Amino acid sequence: MITFQDLEEGAEMGVSISEEKTLSVIDLIVSGGTGSIVIIMVLFVLLFVAMYIYFERIFAIKAASKIDKNFMNQIRDHVMNGKLDAAKILCAQTDSPVARLTEKGVSRIGKPLDDINTAIENAGTLEVYKLEKNVSVLATVAGAAPMIGFLGTVIGMILAFHEMASSGGQAEMGSLASGIYTAMTTTVAGLVVGIIAYIGYNHLVNRTDKVVHKMEANAVEFLDLLNEPI
Repeated sequence: MITFQDLEEGAEMGVSISEEKTLSVIDLIVSGGTGSIVIIMVLFVLLFVAMYIYFERIFAIKAASKIDKNFMNQIRDHVMNGKLDAAKILCAQTDSPVARLTEKGVSRIGKPLDDINTAIENAGTLEVYKLEKNVSVLATVAGAAPMIGFLGTVIGMILAFHEMASSGGQAEMGSLASGIYTAMTTTVAGLVVGIIAYIGYNHLVNRTDKVVHKMEANAVEFLDLLNEPI
């Protein structure tokens, strides 16, 4: 007959076995040897750079997308009433790409429409460049991180086969553990960093496109305003 004490002892044995099989991330990295530690540290630095750029850009893009809904209406009123200085002051007080494009257009009022359009386009190119600052680094990390991880895989497999060749094919699994750990851990780390950077890059590109579309819409609205009869 199975008693309560037997069940309790069995449960304790199961817990102890599960605890023995538990392997922390730090232990997994360290077990891979020097090569694994170096490569994973490089990937950690890339992850830190990617996260820093992502959050810095996401806050910058979020700030650039904010603009008062009545901004263009106020610009329209100032321009229609001939208060160009007031329009410039309003643009200067509004810190956004749309306001800077509008200010560039207001400062060109009186010149041919093509010149105004060209000035707005040139200013828009500069604003887009500011929004996309360092975003390409995320794309580089997304492509480089998996390759660095695969480099660790190749190094790990070379170490494992070298151990086998040195022992005449009689190497034990314990002696091959370092190379195998290096191969597996660096591959996983490289893929994780690459996936995070890739998702962050695409999210920033999507957010930037929305701001660019808003800039284009306001630029068209401003040019239409100049074509309206007074």
